[in-house]
Amino acid sequence: MSFTTRPELQGTFGVCASTHWIATAVGMRMLEAGGNAFDAGVAMGFALNVVEPHLNGPLGDMPALVWPAGAEAPQVICGQGTAPAGATLDHYRAEGLELIPGSGLLATVIPGAFDAWMVMLRDHGTMTLREVLEPAIFYAEEGHPALASVSAMIAQNADLFRDHWPTSAATWLPNGEAPAPGSLFRNPGLAAFWRRLLDEAETAEGREAQIEAARRAFYEGFVAEAIDDYLRDACVIDGTGVARKGVLTGQDMAGWRATTEQAVSVDYHGWQVWKAGPWSQGPSLLQSLRLLDALEFGKEDPYSDAAVHRITEVLKLSMADREAYYGDPDHSTVPLQTLLSADYARARAGLVGSMASLEQRPGMVDGLEAQAEAFMARAARMRATDAGIGGGEPTFSHLAPTPEAPKGPDEGDTVHIDVIDRWGNMVSATPSGGWLQSNPVVPGLGVPLNSRAQMFWLEEGLPTSLAPGRRPRTTLTPSMALRPDGTRLAFGTPGGDQQDQWQLIFLLRLVHQQMNLQEAIDGPLFHSQHLQASFYPRGCKPGVLMIEPNFPQATLDALRARGHLLTEAAPWSIGRLTATSRSPEGLLKAAATPRLMQAYAAGR
Repeated sequence: MSFTTRPELQGTFGVCASTHWIATAVGMRMLEAGGNAFDAGVAMGFALNVVEPHLNGPLGDMPALVWPAGAEAPQVICGQGTAPAGATLDHYRAEGLELIPGSGLLATVIPGAFDAWMVMLRDHGTMTLREVLEPAIFYAEEGHPALASVSAMIAQNADLFRDHWPTSAATWLPNGEAPAPGSLFRNPGLAAFWRRLLDEAETAEGREAQIEAARRAFYEGFVAEAIDDYLRDACVIDGTGVARKGVLTGQDMAGWRATTEQAVSVDYHGWQVWKAGPWSQGPSLLQSLRLLDALEFGKEDPYSDAAVHRITEVLKLSMADREAYYGDPDHSTVPLQTLLSADYARARAGLVGSMASLEQRPGMVDGLEAQAEAFMARAARMRATDAGIGGGEPTFSHLAPTPEAPKGPDEGDTVHIDVIDRWGNMVSATPSGGWLQSNPVVPGLGVPLNSRAQMFWLEEGLPTSLAPGRRPRTTLTPSMALRPDGTRLAFGTPGGDQQDQWQLIFLLRLVHQQMNLQEAIDGPLFHSQHLQASFYPRGCKPGVLMIEPNFPQATLDALRARGHLLTEAAPWSIGRLTATSRSPEGLLKAAATPRLMQAYAAGR
């Protein structure tokens, strides 16, 4: 049943793939100019800030896996900012909150993406900050064709911007109206922000010194000052329909910088797969591989009900552990060694039966049973309130339906980048946050703050409880892998809670069906909505399985007979996967999803 919509690209010079064709072209421009994969990745990230402002921004967050040529394994650059000093449970409860809103100033953590890009450029790149920023500045100043999804997002929020977020109205509503799809759209405020950043950076001598000067300007200089000045007085309507002040300060920003750490990994059928740590949802994919190994998965027809059922039930188990145990390991005990062990997987695999489970079933880890029990109680409560699943990334959902707070959109996404150069350097990055619908535009910067704090819980004693200095457990989760033959891969997708679900399906097709990258991406996809959503209002839909209708009808019928509550998605609507690979001999390959007709791969 395998088929492709496009060829799998092949070459030897360099390959780039991303969720927007302009960003992919920018990456190739950097490679053609002599830059490496890290230079290209940074330039692509800044370009995506401009062309997909509803999906990511300079004040958002970003984890990346980087694999320098010759290194034995990839490293993680953590651009996930932490909760501000004023983000205490007492303060948020005093605001009358039981959940952190999906938008607004209290949903903001320290912006982390910019510093992560700077660490990548400084430690691994070769180009100057000006060289990697110039394409993005060009598109911000001269304009780019507005995506239909950008136009729709702005239009859905137009009344909110006009009535309550005037700085956003000035930025996103040129001439008082949302830009028409395909029309030329500019963000001169963002261009001016970046030009000032370059001016301050270039007062220093030398490439690395300029990068360091830019970091100081961002976290201790005019950028932090603009954010601090704005938040000192701002009191704006958030996702609950109530006007509230934020707690982020310039001092919070001055005390934070991006970090690097080792990736975590497991082996699966001779493949090694790497993810970020448990402050992301990445290890859930690794747990799923362990469970499938214990179930001797791989003999099934990939489009059969047997395969879809097993993958779905495994995802339910790994995602339950995600909710019970994952969090910032700097602040909580995360039993990752146990969760990723083959013994633990074998014990859990026995829970997978022939019928769909409708229960939340985290494992019981010695000494941490209370966390599992707290999750089950919380999931039951969210199920009972029928809050519904979060809208994905970004989520600006469930605004109170009043004239003061018009309902915003409840669907969205993020962006992804994969790059490999001729020397074998590799990047896989998933930037997000700072969406145009997440917060008002900060005066003088042309872009809004993020809303990642909505992933914290306002309850005591959890690894994801709100606490100053703690990273929210993000859904952002880039991937890298090593084939048994030595081929290295970088891949990922936007999609909130669905990211590691779609990536798992993609990876299994490579391992067991030996599909090429494009075939594995183009095959029909599915995801479970059984899990506890990471986004406001944090609901769950027990047993619900969303699936593309191009699976065989017999598969769909058999899944219903197994007790899965099927929701058939629109054709070609699930997943935004991209992928790149490099063989030991230097053969490069790349692929990108045709879904939404926006992502592209390029290479030669």
